[in-house]
Amino acid sequence: MAQSVKPISSPVPDAWYPTLAFFLLAIGLVVTASFFIYEATSSRKNRSLAKELTTGAVASVFLGFGSLFLLLSSGVYV
Repeated sequence: MAQSVKPISSPVPDAWYPTLAFFLLAIGLVVTASFFIYEATSSRKNRSLAKELTTGAVASVFLGFGSLFLLLSSGVYV
């Protein structure tokens, strides 16, 4: 009574890895740049903790997934 087992496969096609890596890293770097510009141009009294945390979290997610797809596209399967 052996059941047929499907192999584990990626929900994203392998051909998309380099493109996803490029765009996710580009978006992450743009958001990171906007975070640094915001920090450099606003005074301490005018800064918003919510905006800083949101911008940092968004940049972190994009850079994290961009790094993941960069590793996958280069053949390092994590």
